[in-house]
Amino acid sequence: MSSRTFHGVYAGYLEDYLQFKRSLGYAFKSQEAVLFMFDDFVEKLNIRTVGLDRELAFEWCKKRPNESESFRYNRIRYVAGFSSFLNDMGIRSFIPQIPKGNRDFVPYIFSRDEMTRFFAACDALRVGQINWKSCIISIPAIFRLMYGTGLRISEAIALLNKDVNLQENYLVIRDAKNKKEHMVPISESLSEVCKEFIQVRSRLPVSENDHFFISLNGNMCNAYTIRGWFTRILLKAGIAYRGRGKGPRLHDLRHTFAVHSLAMMAESGIDLYTSLPVLSTYLGHASLESTDRYVRLTSEMYPGLLKDADLITMNVFPEIKADENN
Repeated sequence: MSSRTFHGVYAGYLEDYLQFKRSLGYAFKSQEAVLFMFDDFVEKLNIRTVGLDRELAFEWCKKRPNESESFRYNRIRYVAGFSSFLNDMGIRSFIPQIPKGNRDFVPYIFSRDEMTRFFAACDALRVGQINWKSCIISIPAIFRLMYGTGLRISEAIALLNKDVNLQENYLVIRDAKNKKEHMVPISESLSEVCKEFIQVRSRLPVSENDHFFISLNGNMCNAYTIRGWFTRILLKAGIAYRGRGKGPRLHDLRHTFAVHSLAMMAESGIDLYTSLPVLSTYLGHASLESTDRYVRLTSEMYPGLLKDADLITMNVFPEIKADENN
């Protein structure tokens, strides 16, 4: 945490905003740096009134020399979040408009119908000439596990037999992106899928392997081969594949899990303040910053479902007319 302190007219409000965001689980390090820039900015302009007006917001939004578009986008976005916070505190404040064309990469989110077709295509896979290096035996189970838990492909293929507990229905993820080991509960239906896979796997004439998902020769599956099967299944399921790098990508199963989970929790009446930290922990994210974009995606895919999305992320801004904020 920074040893710097705020000095301008917004000092107390900036401190309150940082504490609020961190109480929700956000690390907020890069945002904090921008807020210190904003503090210096209002000090240099000798601003003595709290609440952004249109002129101050426009001055903040101007592109600076040698500034990248992505940095300017985030610089404006973070202060817009702070201005939204001021409005929620009862302080009328103009919310800067976020520049267009600088959004982060938007993942492909499968519809529920597409997932049904995708798994039907998985179950219909057949091989002609036997290739003992093929991972076909693991494909239906591994893709269901990825969609049902949000695991990354690296985490799924790294699972060992001892990591899969089908009595108490949980997985132990040891090869996580952030290097932190964590447990992931699985549903009863997903547990049954894993049990059926074990029965099929036990018929292979191979010695016992430590890895849970294996190829026909008993070796660990590799991500490159899994991605090849993924593309083939998309075509069989009638889901348009736009090409390498354009998607849908294998990692989009993880994104789809997150969006579908948020939608299901919202439909069940679970409050977003409760569901977002749970989803963040489940996905193995180090902080909520990595998770809150799914709120926006869910809100866009299921309009009207997440009525308090603005309140949760402070990055989806309330619709306040410009003439009400001068």
